[in-house]
Amino acid sequence: MTPPLSTPAPHRLVLVGHGMVGQRFLEALHERTGTAGRFAVTVLAEEPRPAYDRVHLTSAFSGTTAEELSLCPPDFLTTHGIDLRLGDPAVAVDRPARTVTTASGARVPYDTLVLATGSYPFVPPVPGHDADGCHVYRTLEDVAAIRADAARARTGAVIGGGLLGLEAAGALRALGLDTHVVEFAPRLMALQLDDAGGALLRRKIEDLGVAVHTGAGAQAVGTGPDGRVSALTLSDGTGFPTDLVVFSAGVRPQDRLARDCGLPVGERGGIVVDARCRTADPHVFAIGECALAVDGRVYGLVAPGYAMAETAARAITGDASGEFTGADTSTQLKLLGVGVASFGDAHGTTEGALDVTYANSRAGVYKKLTLGPDGSLLGGILIGDTDDYATLRPLAVNGAPLPVPAEQLLLPRPAGSPGGGGACAAALPDEAVVCSCHNVTKGTIRAAVGEHRCTTVPAVKKCTKAGTGCGSCEKLLTSIVTDELAAAGTPVSRGLCEHFTHTRAELYEIIRVKGITTFARLLAEHGTGQGCAVCKPAVASILAGLGDTSHILDGEQAALQDTNDHFLANLQRNGSYSVVPRVPGGEITPDGLITIGAIARDFGLYTKITGGQRIDMFGATVDQLPEIWRRLVDAGFESGHAYGKSLRTVKSCVGQTWCRFGVQDSVALAIELELRYRGLRSPHKIKAAVSGCARECAEARSKDFGVIATAQGWNLYVGGNGGATPRHADLLLQDTDRDTLIRTIDRFLMFYIRTADRLERTAPWVERLEGGLDHLRAVVVDDALGIAGELDELMARHIGGYEDEWAATLADPDRLRRFVSFVNAPGTPDPSVSFVPERDQIRPARPEEVGTR
Repeated sequence: MTPPLSTPAPHRLVLVGHGMVGQRFLEALHERTGTAGRFAVTVLAEEPRPAYDRVHLTSAFSGTTAEELSLCPPDFLTTHGIDLRLGDPAVAVDRPARTVTTASGARVPYDTLVLATGSYPFVPPVPGHDADGCHVYRTLEDVAAIRADAARARTGAVIGGGLLGLEAAGALRALGLDTHVVEFAPRLMALQLDDAGGALLRRKIEDLGVAVHTGAGAQAVGTGPDGRVSALTLSDGTGFPTDLVVFSAGVRPQDRLARDCGLPVGERGGIVVDARCRTADPHVFAIGECALAVDGRVYGLVAPGYAMAETAARAITGDASGEFTGADTSTQLKLLGVGVASFGDAHGTTEGALDVTYANSRAGVYKKLTLGPDGSLLGGILIGDTDDYATLRPLAVNGAPLPVPAEQLLLPRPAGSPGGGGACAAALPDEAVVCSCHNVTKGTIRAAVGEHRCTTVPAVKKCTKAGTGCGSCEKLLTSIVTDELAAAGTPVSRGLCEHFTHTRAELYEIIRVKGITTFARLLAEHGTGQGCAVCKPAVASILAGLGDTSHILDGEQAALQDTNDHFLANLQRNGSYSVVPRVPGGEITPDGLITIGAIARDFGLYTKITGGQRIDMFGATVDQLPEIWRRLVDAGFESGHAYGKSLRTVKSCVGQTWCRFGVQDSVALAIELELRYRGLRSPHKIKAAVSGCARECAEARSKDFGVIATAQGWNLYVGGNGGATPRHADLLLQDTDRDTLIRTIDRFLMFYIRTADRLERTAPWVERLEGGLDHLRAVVVDDALGIAGELDELMARHIGGYEDEWAATLADPDRLRRFVSFVNAPGTPDPSVSFVPERDQIRPARPEEVGTR
């Protein structure tokens, strides 16, 4: 009788560390065919929870939970029989015996050991670095500790002006702290940016009220009698009081286990590995931030770590293909609301490299592309406008020539032009890596659509893992998927952005019907990821328009706003701000004129009467805004909402009260309408006018809605537009009475707000409506959809819930704290904001004139 075949014992694999790279290694190991039952895997983790997304750790400050950040599916460990031991880190490795000893004293045998121990934060050994109130920023526990301390702090300091440091600064600012950033290098993000890029980033961050100190390091942390942090002294002799310090001055490889067991490590740290991620011991591998790759670098980004994890998984399973010899270190992220990207040879170190640069300090944009002698793209830096990063990075990584001249990619594009991004996407070869986090090529994405029948971006993500790492490739991913679907004749989603498959109109209905009052809840229930500069302001506008949220400068709402909304004022080209009080209908008393004149005189502001029939004051600094507005509010003025996507003005002529041709009181109606719709948040700005007769002196037919008086009543025109693409408004009502007129305008505006796309004016919206003007008339006049009552109720909610944003801000000390040029020196004007005299007023100084005021 033949004896039964014995089943070979499974290969004992011990993984030390269960971070992002460790989890990716486990996935890569079990994705490979023929591995089922071959491995008995034990994972030794230092933290108390499974792997989570550290790339988006900052979102934990705004309420994202550990479960939402988790990278380990609930059934993953049990499905693959993985023994995960949380809170029991490895403390020693016995290589001759092939065992690992844990903190609890357990000895775990291995046939193969994989070290994925990551890194630890570097804390400068300055006096006071371990005082109460000092933190590092690396784990969810760190976030919880910082949040707890921030609740009793007013000022916070971040040591380190790199990627993590600026993210930490953004978190402190969002928590309501006056924030300082201290960077020893002469500029922020010194590794990624050049001097010009660093200077622009600094200016944009300082405009947000964050104090930046470069060229100086932390010298000592001062403490109070209770032993808590009270001050920070810098190496240049300056200092400032602070209640909290976050050290984010870089990381060091966590290589102690390897050192203690005799494995070679680099001079500056990192476990030495070969191209297969194997150490000097053939039974031990090292991956991620703890490893020193064959190119002599320790990689601190997630994408190289994932590539190393996949390389080790192939080697351990006997697959001889693939080596790790280096990785792309490109970076794109949003730092304190400022888009920043750096890719390839951004500093032009390649021999013969040339650069093409575009800088616009007024718009806050800096772009530089580095080109090879043959015209190939080597790298670049993008600040303020990073839209083309996702398409440019693969071209640089692949050394591909640009499909259009570099200047065309850098210069601002005319409105409505397709731009160069689409051309770059189309020019990418199939072998170009689109998602560097998971090494996914364009060809793989196209195959997911064409061969695997994926018809949405989320489906392609699930199939390929593209876009599930740092998220910077999502725009390019969406473009490729959209192109493939269009080529196949498949309908393409019109979602607001990559984080929401719903349109803005659909999100409006979801928020209204479900009573959602926060972006976090909407994202959790109906979106993905962390949100972006497209969806956050759009949702903030919807929330504010429905009137169920807090003041726009409070809590989460403040973090969602566009740049101008942050200070309730329009940012001007030299970093100063404009002040625009509301002047309903253009009517103003002599006392009102005197008040505005006195304020402009006392604060040295430039004054201009605008086409919207109000008086704008230019040249105010951030710290002056509350002082100016307190005087305006005390005199009876309100915010003119020039900074927001909302009603701007209702312009008027003098009408029949004064004009011999007027047939109705246009001024009274204009004032009534402007006060009725003031503060109404909308997809785009709204302008209106009322003319007292057919001579049309108020230019009502060039407005989003315009009213022209007739002998029998009023004519209502809608969908007009001035500016770059003028359009005459269409006649919606003729010879109507006042009550019907106002009711119809109410419904027109609310129907527009409910159904328009993001940043869509009423003119293109009316043209886009299926059925056009006739359908619009049927809805708002004839109530063909049966929603007139809802539209009326929404407008009534707006009118009943209105409050002047500036008056409410002045009444709240916490809101006023953000209005400083320098948080460490309140009242000190920004020296970079400079003016020169001209025509008995001031104007922004040109570069050669700076400092002459």
